[in-house]
Amino acid sequence: MATIISAGTTTLRSHPEARSLPTALAVGQGLLYLATGVWPLVHIESFQAVTGPKTDLWLVQTVGVLVSVIGAVLLSAASAKRITPEVVLLAVGAAVGLAAIDVVFVVRGVISTVYLADAAVEIALAAGWAYAALRK
Repeated sequence: MATIISAGTTTLRSHPEARSLPTALAVGQGLLYLATGVWPLVHIESFQAVTGPKTDLWLVQTVGVLVSVIGAVLLSAASAKRITPEVVLLAVGAAVGLAAIDVVFVVRGVISTVYLADAAVEIALAAGWAYAALRK
């Protein structure tokens, strides 16, 4: 059996399906974050056409860089098959945090309702990580 999650001397070992789920989640979330993070950096016009106009483009690009880095870390962890508790915390924390920001600022009328679609994806990712944890 292969090890997928290790915290100090504690190691999670489980059947093959459970081992592949965290890696698949890290790949999926990593690709999503890398693509959506890079998007405003390479073509801010199309990003704003979909998400609505922005006043502080530097802030949009700062978030893009940070989201891209999270995506790259998730892809790196998946490639190395080292989905540690810290990687899971990064993945879940980012998903929950981004979902909360999406919902709060749509409700306040600050950002476009298109961000509710992103919130749904983020919640699905967090649920996937929770499901993977329960399958241990």
